[in-house]
Amino acid sequence: MLTMLSFVAETAMAQVQKYKELHKVKRKETIFGIARENGLTIDELIEANPEMKVPGYELHKGDYIKIPFPSNHPVSASVNQQPQMPTKPVVIERDMRNREIRVGVMLPLHNDNGDGKRMVEYYRGVLMACDSLRVNGISTDIRAWNVAENADIKQILKDPKAAECDLIIGPLYTKQLKALGDFAQKNDIRVLIPFSINSNEVFDNGNLFQVFQNGNQTNNGYVFRFYQRFKDSHVVIIDCNDSTSTKGSFTTVLRRKLEQEGATYSISNLKSSETKFKQCFSTTAPNVVVLNTSRSQELNVAFAKLNGLLMTDPSLKISMFGYPEWLMYTNKHLDNFYKFDTYIPSTYYMSPLSPRGEHFKKKYRWNFHQDMQPYHQRYAVTGFDHAYFMIKGLHMYGSRFMGASGTVGYTPLQTPLHFERIGNGGMQNRAILFVHYTPQNKIETINF
Repeated sequence: MLTMLSFVAETAMAQVQKYKELHKVKRKETIFGIARENGLTIDELIEANPEMKVPGYELHKGDYIKIPFPSNHPVSASVNQQPQMPTKPVVIERDMRNREIRVGVMLPLHNDNGDGKRMVEYYRGVLMACDSLRVNGISTDIRAWNVAENADIKQILKDPKAAECDLIIGPLYTKQLKALGDFAQKNDIRVLIPFSINSNEVFDNGNLFQVFQNGNQTNNGYVFRFYQRFKDSHVVIIDCNDSTSTKGSFTTVLRRKLEQEGATYSISNLKSSETKFKQCFSTTAPNVVVLNTSRSQELNVAFAKLNGLLMTDPSLKISMFGYPEWLMYTNKHLDNFYKFDTYIPSTYYMSPLSPRGEHFKKKYRWNFHQDMQPYHQRYAVTGFDHAYFMIKGLHMYGSRFMGASGTVGYTPLQTPLHFERIGNGGMQNRAILFVHYTPQNKIETINF
């Protein structure tokens, strides 16, 4: 059982930062002795366990009590229950290949809003990854700081334990990245940026690993892989009359690529007559349909028109190419996804039929006594993938770890990571995938 998992399961997420562990009371132990053994005052221990204030309270063998961090102690926990690091200045040994990997988590770990709740779930995934790594002989020492949106991260970085980290995961907010990046360069710490995409720090800072790319980079990646897959197909782009859509940026890049390659394509409209709609499709080559919106209602209309088209000409070969948002509509559109040989590009995916995914869900429920939040991207799984990949890489290669494809030997549950260096700067994840719904009613994941 993880040192941190027990107390997280017992408390609200805001308390992840407050309690170190649950302690099982042994025979003849006393409140005074437990407090002294953990560097606490009796008042600190009682404050963490309000039931002790009840008149007549007695400590019994087998009871579980919360052990808080001392009031003057930074949030820190070793997954392998190692002794606390000394608070006096130490000489940091940076070659972590033959020792525990010291991991800092600097994210909004609170229960105040959606950001906090999602990042708490992500953090739980990090803890679960550390537990799995421990089983495989890789030790980790976890330290966590609640870095809310309004937090001054410069003040947090003054904590001596921050400089001891080998890896820091965070921040969530772009405005905090510059200070953390400068700190990481000064102290030779690797930083995994799990979500933020709006900073240019990665282009100049060799210590940064950025997981997600901005929209233009992602679109270029999708279009490049699209053309590889469908270069022999006839592309049909359908205008869906959605004034709120942002997908025009993708279809613009796609059209530019097709024109550069001398490939033909057609443009139709959801409101076109059946005759004009049919004229946009090739009868000699496979067709691949691309909408300029990701909304479910327009997708539903498009499927109706395509089904009508097949009724008049069953010999037409039609595939669909969609958007990550379509993964949320699987239950509603699954039959049509299969029928129209649908490809959905994404940077993450966990099959609902995956045995590993089911095992993870059960283990999460067992550890924390609740299910993961019902987002399509499971944040705990993302945290698990990120932490497992980075920590194992640092254990194998030390400071030489670059996160390149195939170097760690880890098959992700949900989020593939293939880092490449950006010029003279840091590393950026280039991994994308296509979720393919085949006409044989199977789902396959195509990784690039």
